[in-house]
Amino acid sequence: MSRFLLVVPPLVGHVNPLVGVAAALTARGHTVAWAGLPELVTQLAGEDAEVFPCAVPPLAPHRPPELRGPAALKFLWQEFLVPLAEAMAPDVVTACHRFRPDVVVADQQAVAGALVAERLGLPWATSATTSAEFTGALDGMPLVAAWVREQLDRLRERLGTPTTGTDPRFSPALVLAFTTAELAGRPTGAGTGRVRFVGPSLAARPTSAAFPWQWLDPARATVLVTLGTANTDAGAAFLTVCRNALQARSDRVQAVIVDPAGALSDLPPNPDLLALPAVPQLSLLPRTAAVVCHAGHNTVCEALWHGVPLVVAPIRDDQPVVAHQVAETGAGVRIRFGRTDADRLGRAVDAVLDDPAHRDAARRIGASFRAAGGASRAADHLETLAATDPPPTASTQESR
Repeated sequence: MSRFLLVVPPLVGHVNPLVGVAAALTARGHTVAWAGLPELVTQLAGEDAEVFPCAVPPLAPHRPPELRGPAALKFLWQEFLVPLAEAMAPDVVTACHRFRPDVVVADQQAVAGALVAERLGLPWATSATTSAEFTGALDGMPLVAAWVREQLDRLRERLGTPTTGTDPRFSPALVLAFTTAELAGRPTGAGTGRVRFVGPSLAARPTSAAFPWQWLDPARATVLVTLGTANTDAGAAFLTVCRNALQARSDRVQAVIVDPAGALSDLPPNPDLLALPAVPQLSLLPRTAAVVCHAGHNTVCEALWHGVPLVVAPIRDDQPVVAHQVAETGAGVRIRFGRTDADRLGRAVDAVLDDPAHRDAARRIGASFRAAGGASRAADHLETLAATDPPPTASTQESR
């Protein structure tokens, strides 16, 4: 049996896909440990998860909600991803010495995992929670792409093996893509030959979010509105637009709006609209007719897994890429996040509810997800990597 160390950033959407993979590996008799933020990992993977604590930057940066495009990407790297890698690296080294993994699985945004594994001579795989990095997202922005490469080269000089030249976002052995070609298209960027489409890794997740299931009216379509866990600062105006558009359709629609910041806290009790700080999303989606969201990769894939069409309003980062994928496949309608009024949003919701082509496309992609194998298929690939590239001998490991 093999030992797998999962290195993750302190981001819910980047931990969740590996929760199912960890469970699949453990069920097969392998030993799994995590390197990350213990309170987040145990919240999502369970209290029994073995976690090697990793430092994170002292303060999470506040990214101005109006920051979009290349400026938002540069902010993300300068203020979060680079400091995160530098903070995590010493603790990832410690985790490798103590746990002695046969394979390191590094999230694309936890590049310390890749750089440390590379430095220690350990086989490593990439966990790609979004397809944006290998579908040419920066093809039209060569200066931005060159700037990102420069940040990675500098990180390698400080944390990794400067002479290798490997992009730490793409393992030379295995890139696990938690999507399928039916949604993402064929890879066109770096690491193309190493990408293995495994589809979403959905696993039962603990949640403290209560939900009044009796509130749902089976005679009306339920529309879920969510902007994920990282866009609270940007969402108040958009959620208000959603409220107005969906209430105007209360004769046939019920709205569930995820509102963690309380932007709609002034709402009185309403049989047509429910605003909650959190919802049990995986349990709610099978009862949902449409989802309005920011095109976050996890939310999109979870909706499509259940054959639910989408209205996508991307904000920044990989979201425009994912929104383009949704629109291109016909599984939803794309709108402008910052320039959408209630009329435009309402017409988009009408389209995904009334045109069966959108639901058919969503179901087709959902079928491709299930056929891809999810966590079980990812575990297959990791087992193959462990068997193909055996760990160093005990004496070699001790010398590290």
